[in-house]
Amino acid sequence: MSINRISNAFAKRTANNQSTFIAYMMAGDPDLAISRELLLGLPDAGADIVELGMPFSDPVAEGLTIQQAAQRSLLADTKMAGVLSLAKDFRKAHPDTPLILMGYANPVHHMGWQVFAKAAAKAGVDGMIIVDLPPEESDPFAKALTENDIALIRLIAPTTVGERLPKVLSGVSGFVYYVSVTGVTGDAVPDATEVANAVQNIKLHTDLPVAVGFGVRTPQTAQIIANCTDGVVVGSAIVATMHKTGVKAAFELVKKLADATHCKT
Repeated sequence: MSINRISNAFAKRTANNQSTFIAYMMAGDPDLAISRELLLGLPDAGADIVELGMPFSDPVAEGLTIQQAAQRSLLADTKMAGVLSLAKDFRKAHPDTPLILMGYANPVHHMGWQVFAKAAAKAGVDGMIIVDLPPEESDPFAKALTENDIALIRLIAPTTVGERLPKVLSGVSGFVYYVSVTGVTGDAVPDATEVANAVQNIKLHTDLPVAVGFGVRTPQTAQIIANCTDGVVVGSAIVATMHKTGVKAAFELVKKLADATHCKT
């Protein structure tokens, strides 16, 4: 059922000529209780798929907003068990909404690829993004995910071209995550023409949906990007809004972003 949940979410929006909205948040920021409130409310606010960040002390692909969220989470003593507990609560509340865990290899490897995959599957996780795990080193984890019906989702950067692209796409399931800007999350604003060309090129190599993230912060940008891709991912803007003005304000932003993403022009 796990990977099917992802496919169904994209298929539902595609059937209505809409793009899928994917909301990212950090587990345990500022603590497990408040992050649980945010997590459980995201689908009702408009998120079609939810990405739950696993805090790590050295999140090299993240901009300052997500780095600080990870630090707050770690200061609140968030452990992997707490992240998986949030996932389990989410699955009970939302049996049909896909949940993706996103993070870094070190904590997962420390737990053990197979042990982690089994625990994630039991908690109701549908997909995994490990930012710093290259294809050449991912076979043991990919095998563990496949055995537990969890999608392996990889990031495709603007610099992933030529023979490298099919290599990175090998073994991927669920969807492809295209990084719209070179650099870290939440920095530059994506160029719609460049994104459209990149998505077109990726689709020459895979039948999977392509979602675009990094740099999408406003409903206006979300709608522009939605016109040329299957899904739009927003993280930093949601995390920053929640931290500055609270969960209710984060839900209001998610609704605006989701509405914009669902409204292709």
